[in-house]
Amino acid sequence: MEQVVPEKAKISPFLVFFLVHTMQVGVGVLGFQRIIALTAGYDAWISIIIAGLSIHIILWMIYKIAETVDGDIVSAHTFVFGKKLGKLLSLPFVLYFSLLAVTLLRTFIEVIQVWMFQDLSPFWFSLAFCGLGIYIVFGGFRTVTGVGFFGVVLPAYLSFTFLFTIPYADFRNLLPIFDHSIKDLLLAAYQMSFTYLGYEILLFIYPFIKEPKKSKKWAHLGVLYTTLLYTLLSIITFAYFSEVQLQKNIWSTLTMWKIVEMPFVERFEYIGIANWNIVILPNFCIAIWCGSRILKRVTNLKQKKGAIIICLVILIAINIFNTREVINTLTTYTGRIAFFINYGYIPLLFFLVLLVKKVKQK
Repeated sequence: MEQVVPEKAKISPFLVFFLVHTMQVGVGVLGFQRIIALTAGYDAWISIIIAGLSIHIILWMIYKIAETVDGDIVSAHTFVFGKKLGKLLSLPFVLYFSLLAVTLLRTFIEVIQVWMFQDLSPFWFSLAFCGLGIYIVFGGFRTVTGVGFFGVVLPAYLSFTFLFTIPYADFRNLLPIFDHSIKDLLLAAYQMSFTYLGYEILLFIYPFIKEPKKSKKWAHLGVLYTTLLYTLLSIITFAYFSEVQLQKNIWSTLTMWKIVEMPFVERFEYIGIANWNIVILPNFCIAIWCGSRILKRVTNLKQKKGAIIICLVILIAINIFNTREVINTLTTYTGRIAFFINYGYIPLLFFLVLLVKKVKQK
């Protein structure tokens, strides 16, 4: 039975811009430059643009799926596979969003442990973060969206801090352009697509958007803004570091903050990491909300109970991933699963929905 979303629970179309953008900017932005530069050298900024452009195609497919079934991914599964199998196929996405939340939180805790507090307890920090996440999710989707809005607006000033690197930058580092093969550029674009992930939430939040057709342009603008942000940040990073230096910096974005000098703060990277809590929080809350929403749609379990269950799973999982190697493996596999969902499963679902629609019309 399709659940009708009340009008008062829906959000304005322009807020989709903030939801898409905030989901795409997470912990990955702190060190994506080194990974893509390993493959495509300092031509990797071209790969960022290629990966960004590919997302617009997937976005178009997502909207086409949602418009055809007039609902979310559970509606799409029910439309294609029938009620029982459709619900069964929707359940793995609960695990996917739980995994996304674990990866996000554990990676951020690692950054805090390395840069600020070596003895920070992952469990207690996660408990506090999960408590805050549950409180926000209990407020409903509009509250989650509000946190997403502030997660973009409040830390926006951090973008200007990278201008401190300009006097020390040498943009000749980027020359010669197109010094790498198409294969290298595409491989780096594949690696970059892990950092871009998150926009697939549109397939889960679609019923909560007022006049969803009007939100299309805002979703595409959100992706475009993220693409420009990552491209400019990579160009500044490549100009500031030599290729040898960059390979020694796991979190190059944080390293650049070390040169920021202000009369009232000595170590600006501490301010940056503290502010990153505001960036991470909406990502975490949206992941919990999406996971608990699917649980509600599939099992009729109350969304509040679903959010608590997901957070308990996160708290248990956080303590399993306790070394650099294990965290790195977690990040790698989460990225691969998300890539498969976005570039494999969503196009497949798109073609199946169109096929079933034609069959039903006949």
